[in-house]
Amino acid sequence: MSESESPFFAREPIGVPRALTLLADGELELVGRMPYSSNATFLVNISDAGLKAQGIYKPRKGERPLWDFPSGLYRREVAAFHVAQELGWDIVPPTVVREDAPLETGAIQLFMPHYFSEHYFTLYQTDENHDSTFRQICAFDLVINNTDRKSGHCILGTDGRIWAIDHGVAFHHQFKLRTVLWDFASEPLPEKLRADLQSFADRGVSSAVADLLNPLEQDAMLTRTKALAQSGTFPKEDSSGHRWPWPLI
Repeated sequence: MSESESPFFAREPIGVPRALTLLADGELELVGRMPYSSNATFLVNISDAGLKAQGIYKPRKGERPLWDFPSGLYRREVAAFHVAQELGWDIVPPTVVREDAPLETGAIQLFMPHYFSEHYFTLYQTDENHDSTFRQICAFDLVINNTDRKSGHCILGTDGRIWAIDHGVAFHHQFKLRTVLWDFASEPLPEKLRADLQSFADRGVSSAVADLLNPLEQDAMLTRTKALAQSGTFPKEDSSGHRWPWPLI
């Protein structure tokens, strides 16, 4: 990473409880549309009680119809945040549903200031400090059945942490995993991750997640979680090539 590279919207870190309050109650100002997004995605300014930040807004009205996912992809963005938190993995930026947003109901996710040229492919083989987080994200994607884990969906925040973003096409009850995180294929699952997965499965689906996913999706998620925890290994890489997203970044 170049020392002269400037991150977007640098700010001090915001704790999860304060971030959720900001996202839920803050005043929203639509700034503009984010480029290269298949669904309408907007940058918003958020202000509340003197605190200002940016958010990523994905309105239901801007979702492109999909044959295999019902409308309401924004709900899956919020479910991904809750699942990550319940696993004890602080890897998904705070995300809430807002019904009073500029284009009506959608998801608002806290924008994490980051270095835009860094992503999974640039970081995995150059910085071992992020290895444990990438393993978390890999396991997380198996839990939520992520169909679109591109390299650019792993961003390096100015806080030095890796953040996982873009989870609108996840949680399908049929196995549809597509990811670039195959470097851990067939490796043992770290014991801490395995314990977190088993604990999550034992507790069952929380009311927060149950409000966002249908019963079939909830059951499938728990089945995947239990299977991963009991296997103790990351799955083998699929040789067909069907388990990779496109584009890769």
